[in-house]
Amino acid sequence: MLMMNAPRGTGDWGINAWTAEDVNAHMQFMGRLNKELKNEGALVTVEGLAPPERARIVRAGTEGKAIVSDGPFPEAKEFLAGYWIVDVETPEQAHAIAARASLAPGQGGKPLHLPIEVREVLSGLPKDG
Repeated sequence: MLMMNAPRGTGDWGINAWTAEDVNAHMQFMGRLNKELKNEGALVTVEGLAPPERARIVRAGTEGKAIVSDGPFPEAKEFLAGYWIVDVETPEQAHAIAARASLAPGQGGKPLHLPIEVREVLSGLPKDG
């Protein structure tokens, strides 16, 4: 799993100040990357996430009822902006894909160099039946 972390906890990470051309270039880059990964047979799924202001933290309360609060909290320095699930043979292949994703263009077309967290999805859970 490749998780794209965006700086700043507000959810806009400066994109609201970008020109329409910069936003379009960023989205086109992501579309091309996703298409390339699909064509390479590596892409399982990809999703962008809503900003933190729309996120909620849920805990079980008494009698299992949901207790819902705002979250993540505004003091967060980074937040999860989206993720890719890829199917690769080696960690190095996942690292190479993460490096490609990190080059997404930002304001003025400069690469953002966003941090991409790479985590193995554990699939050794017992299956029913």
